[in-house]
Formats: sequence, structure tokens, C-alpha cells
Amino acid sequence: MEQNDPYKDFTSRLKLLVSKYPVIITTTLSNIFTMRLIGNKTHGDLAEIAIAEFINQYMYDFHSIHVGKDLYRAKSREEDITIINEVTKAEFPVSLKAYGDGPLQLSTDKYMRMFPRLEKESAEVTGKENIAKIFNDPAFEEFSHINVLPLIYNEKKQRCNILVFDYERAKRQTARIVRENEGKGRTHPVYRFYDGDDKYICEVRYGGASANALQRGLWTNTKNGLKYFDSVTNGWIDYSHNKILVQLFSHALVSSSAGHESALEKIKEDIVRLKQIAGIRK
Repeated sequence: MEQNDPYKDFTSRLKLLVSKYPVIITTTLSNIFTMRLIGNKTHGDLAEIAIAEFINQYMYDFHSIHVGKDLYRAKSREEDITIINEVTKAEFPVSLKAYGDGPLQLSTDKYMRMFPRLEKESAEVTGKENIAKIFNDPAFEEFSHINVLPLIYNEKKQRCNILVFDYERAKRQTARIVRENEGKGRTHPVYRFYDGDDKYICEVRYGGASANALQRGLWTNTKNGLKYFDSVTNGWIDYSHNKILVQLFSHALVSSSAGHESALEKIKEDIVRLKQIAGIRK
């Protein structure tokens, strides 16, 4: 990515904020992953509004808007939130992913262009020029422009990490693209990208009509491809379940908006308290 890329600037600023005030990101991530006590998918949806609010509360030169499910079908990209840099006025979409440590979908390849493009090549592509030709093809145009913010967790160890995939490093280091056919638990073929040390980088999964949108597209792996990620949290951080939050949710669901308003005022006061403790001014 270019140095003035607005998403890269945002993740750099987020990384700096986390290094200076680790308690606020630990608190936020603990609350997000506590939602897994309610349901296996609840944390993913609530992560979107949580990170949007985190940006608005703690990152003084950024503003975030939750796109929402109502706009999902109208979206031209795979964004969950829109972020505006209030200094440069740059506006960019971001997709939030809350995944366990391992396989990670970076893009559904909505228009199903990557896999058909790779099918035009031989079963194994090598050589810098040949690989560059693929990355420069319009089918791979979005490869370097997928703004994914993955919240990765290890539930057994109760630790988490914000890992951002480095697309430019992945492109520079790709030495081999190999088609691997059905088998080993796979129903469809896959194209895997490897570096000069034969280490896994990422893969493009089958994108035909029979492929599930949640299975196809561009994927990587936070274990096997870890060297191609930048940790915004500067490594793994421990989190704990906030069972009071679960009680708050359960009571809120059977109470009126008057009670919600009172609770919200108290929560706002607590956010001010957290900012004062951390020394954040916004």
C-alpha cells in the first residue's frame, strides 16, 4: 500500500493508541468476546458497533459510522463501518471480522473474478513477471484495497489479537501459485500462494455457482500465514469475560426505554472516567 493510504494511516494510529492506553482496548475486546457467552455469532455483529463506538470515543481525529444490516444489499463493497479522517477528510470502508485463530476470509470476491482468472493459468505459476501479471489483472484489482480489521481470538487460552493482513508484503513475497484439487476435506479446488521459503501466504477458493459465499473468495490463515500480518495490539493480549455485561443485556431486554436512558447516562459517565484515567482528551 502507498504511504498515504487512509486505512494504513488509521491502523497505524490505532496501533499507537493501543500501545499508549492498553486498558481501553483490553476492556473493549473483553466485552466483545463476552458476547460469545450469549451466542456463537453474537460477538461478530456486536463487534461492528463496538469498534465504531471505540473509534468515536477514543480516536480524536477519526469518526466512524456503522453501515448496518439494512444497507447490506446496497453495499458495493464488503464494509461494516465507514471511517472518516477528520483531519484529511478521507473516507474509507472497513470490514470487521471476529474469527478464531486459524482460517480467515479476507474477501468473498463478490463478483467471482479471482478464481476464474487463475483458471486461465497452468496448475503452477512461478516467475516474478507471471505472478505480477496476475496481481496487475483487473480481477485482482481489489487485492490491495480490502480494508479488513480482524479481531482474532483463542477461546481456550482467552487471548485475542487484532491482526491486519499486509497485502503489499504478500504480493512482493509470492513466489508460487499452486492449484490444489479436491481432497483433504475440500469439496472444491483452491489456488494457494507461497513465498520463496515455501511458506503459506493466502489462497483463492472456488467461486462457482455451487460455492457458498461464506466459503469462496480470498482467504488466509492467522496461524500458517502469521508472518504476513501486522499486530495492531503488539501481540496477543489476555481478555476476561464480563459476566456483569451479560446480566446488563438480559435485564435491558425486559426493561423500558426509561431504564435504558438512565443506564446509558451512567455508562457515559464511566467512559469519561476511563478517558480521565488514561489521559485521553476528546
